[in-house]
Amino acid sequence: METTDDLARLQAALDTHALVNLTGGLGSGKSRLARRLAVAAAVDLAADGGLGADDGLAAVRRLAAQPGGLLLVDSVDGPGRAGAVAAALDPAGPVPGPASPGRLRPVLLVSRLPLRATADWGGRAPATVALGPRSAAAVEAQAREAGITDPDAVALVVRLAGGVPLLADLACRALHAGIAPDAPGAAADWMAGEVLERLGRERPGQRWRHALRLLATVRTGDERLLAGGPGLFEALAGLSLVRRERLGLAVREPYRSLFETAYRWRRPQAYEEVRSRAAGYRRALLAERTPGPQERAGLVEEGLFLTGDPLVRTSLFPPAEEFSRVGPARPGEADDIGRLMHRWAVRGGFDVRRSERIVERWLDDDPTAFRLARDREGRPVGLAALLPVGADTEAGIEPLLQQHATDLLGGPGSGGLFLGAAYGADPVVHAQVLRDILGQAVRAGHLVVSTASPDYQALLHTLSFRPHGGIRDDVYRCGRRPEVYSHDFGAAGLPGWMGALTPDGAGPPAGGPAGPGGPGAPVHDVPVLVARALARLGDPAELARSPLLARPGIGSPAGLRTWLRDAVAELAAADAPADAEAGAILREYYLGRSRTHHQVARRLHLSRATYFRRLRRGLALVAARLPVRTG
Repeated sequence: METTDDLARLQAALDTHALVNLTGGLGSGKSRLARRLAVAAAVDLAADGGLGADDGLAAVRRLAAQPGGLLLVDSVDGPGRAGAVAAALDPAGPVPGPASPGRLRPVLLVSRLPLRATADWGGRAPATVALGPRSAAAVEAQAREAGITDPDAVALVVRLAGGVPLLADLACRALHAGIAPDAPGAAADWMAGEVLERLGRERPGQRWRHALRLLATVRTGDERLLAGGPGLFEALAGLSLVRRERLGLAVREPYRSLFETAYRWRRPQAYEEVRSRAAGYRRALLAERTPGPQERAGLVEEGLFLTGDPLVRTSLFPPAEEFSRVGPARPGEADDIGRLMHRWAVRGGFDVRRSERIVERWLDDDPTAFRLARDREGRPVGLAALLPVGADTEAGIEPLLQQHATDLLGGPGSGGLFLGAAYGADPVVHAQVLRDILGQAVRAGHLVVSTASPDYQALLHTLSFRPHGGIRDDVYRCGRRPEVYSHDFGAAGLPGWMGALTPDGAGPPAGGPAGPGGPGAPVHDVPVLVARALARLGDPAELARSPLLARPGIGSPAGLRTWLRDAVAELAAADAPADAEAGAILREYYLGRSRTHHQVARRLHLSRATYFRRLRRGLALVAARLPVRTG
């Protein structure tokens, strides 16, 4: 499960440091990796007595002072344990036996949290090697080795594991126990019980366990939102799976997603009530206080999460831990920007040379306007072309707005930021980039977007951005003209906009009155409504909110589901080849097993440009078949 690179990094650290800390989340494979080394002696503080009996610590003190090969000390977790281990390894401390206190052997300490953050090590702080998540391919291989071969079952393991070997193992065991692949909530509940038991060694007691599920449901919680008092808040804060964020405590992914999925399955009504109360609390903080731009951006991000919209969740909040940070581009990073923008063009199916000319103009206008996502080693792995709207950048922005430029660059709604491109090396980085864009837009007050990506267009519709229509030219030579959108992120309108995005629709959208024509009005473009309904066929609660239920002869979520399935099947059987192709795309993407647009296009042997043309055609044809009232 662990990679050759992980083992090489760990060995390199041990070759140059006498004291090394291997750290990673619960179940990330730390112990398994450590035992692949040439270990001369090992002490597991969870199994050898730990702090309670002093046996494990005494063994650490004795063995560390003896000459020899590598000493492995596992399970350095729990209140006070890191400090006790630091004291046991102190050469100046009492050492039983004849060995000299100064003759220390190499020591590898294994812990869930970095030990530098949990104890005072003085001048002997350990070098840290962090173990990250495994790839989806590695998790899939682990599932097959465990005897899971059904494609749907393997997909469930990959989804619930989030790259964590322990969670992959638990998901496989849940399936072997008889839980069906189409019951992710039941599997998550089975898995969560084991995870909570393993966390118990860090924090005795039971009270925090339910609070952890609630925290996972709301994503980030302060003491008032969690409503358990300072003692419970501190108990949660002490868990290795919980970190302190700008707006409170948060459960690390993918454990957060696991606990939320389990809680939603076990207590669906209570789950919805918790989410609704949290969304109201976030709106109240936006409306009743005067938070600064940074806090305001954080409240908007949390509010978007609490909408629960499937497209928003998958696009902005994937269930995997994040290791990148997003910040402004630095001098000397023009080559990195060019490299990432080249990948953006290839991924989008754009003409690379034409895209490069547009990027060069953006770089000439304001190279610092690019924002880069950097991994742990500081390597750029994602970016956003986020230019300030002004006279200095108008030349680079106008070709992407064309006939809309007059209103958006010089009219009353002008100013703020212009988004021309967003790219992430993987879905997790991509989501970080998109959330950073929204945060910057909240700080700037206004965002204009020009995009030829159907995925981005669907997300912007879902977020109630105002559509201005397509531009005249296919500037990227990809078979799709960019569509232009804008949204006002003024502080006064944020609570209403957030309310309109929540399931209960608690307020008009920001930027104007509810209904057609308002700058922030929800978009009732029928093909978009069809796409939303198709994406939610398996969720009756979400289908119940679809405006398409008002069409004659549909009436109920079950009726809408049946009508859409029949319409897609009829389209796929059409005589016209283009219509049949469009129907096949809808069937594969929305009704088949979970696949990305790229995977469906490859499966149907279609170019990216043709695929998206047919996709739009299919949605439009299904929308045109919807029954309408007469008379």
